[in-house]
Amino acid sequence: MTRNRQIFVRELPKAELSEEHFEMREGDMPSAGDNEVLVRTILISIDAANRAWMKGPTYRKAVKERDVMHAYCIGEVVESNDGAFKTGDIVAAEAGWADYSAVAAADVQKLPDIRPLSHLLSVLGIAGKTAYHGLVGIGQPRAGNTVVVSAAAGSVGMYVGQIAKVLGCRAVGIAGSAEKCDWVTGELGFDACVNHRSDNLFRELKAACPDGIDIYFDNVGGAVLETALFQMNMKGRIVCCGAASQYDIEDTTGPRNLPGILVVKRLRMEGFIYFDFAKQDEKAEQNLSTWLEEGKIKVVDDIVGGLENAPHALVGLLAGENRGKRMVRVAPDPAKTGR
Repeated sequence: MTRNRQIFVRELPKAELSEEHFEMREGDMPSAGDNEVLVRTILISIDAANRAWMKGPTYRKAVKERDVMHAYCIGEVVESNDGAFKTGDIVAAEAGWADYSAVAAADVQKLPDIRPLSHLLSVLGIAGKTAYHGLVGIGQPRAGNTVVVSAAAGSVGMYVGQIAKVLGCRAVGIAGSAEKCDWVTGELGFDACVNHRSDNLFRELKAACPDGIDIYFDNVGGAVLETALFQMNMKGRIVCCGAASQYDIEDTTGPRNLPGILVVKRLRMEGFIYFDFAKQDEKAEQNLSTWLEEGKIKVVDDIVGGLENAPHALVGLLAGENRGKRMVRVAPDPAKTGR
């Protein structure tokens, strides 16, 4: 019988996450119950939000001690007890850090059978769509706007800046090292990028944005968010996507002078989850696909090999070691079915 590897949360972290908070166990192969499908995991999305789930309920229920660690995954249906899915279908679902997961069919999404499948997590998936919906749907960019994005070398930030450039905006990134800043400007084509670990972030951001900030796309929260807020133009838009700087600490911090700065500058600040814009997904996919084909967007997939390395991949992501969309490859892309 095929065995199933799973990675469990051995202990919830009280502060910084480490690989020791997880453990791998091997068990029997699961089977699909009524109205379920059995999915063989191919790729696991590694996101800062995974850490937030371990701190308590968010837009989903909390991940608890002794739970199988959960994540957004892409996989192949190997058994189906639901008429909407058949063996060989490529699907997305929230599943476990595991070789195989039985998932309710209602929670599974059929995906196009394109290659590489990693693009269904990055440019055409959760990363690209999050960037698109947040910037376009909430930021409402206009040609000539200055768009600033934090975690600019990360899975979402790298696409925010590139989309901004396609739409005729000036793109400024905030990243965690001089090397990342060079990569963001040299490889991704941002107009400027500043290091949030510099001695004076406020001064460097101001120099990079001499005409102020029209749209700030926030992935980190905390001090970086505060710095950007005080450089916003009148009626600017702040798109709140994540707060990565706050996930691995107990005493969270937030920007000062809220809501005062919002009132004085008539700012609009809005948080979102990418699936809030599900009705606009088709348009997002069409535009992202077109820009990709035209060479206006570059894709960087940061793939870590092996299910056993998922804890290392998440800890490393939180430490800022990734460039582009981080994911874990559990199995190779299957041959295309031709169906």
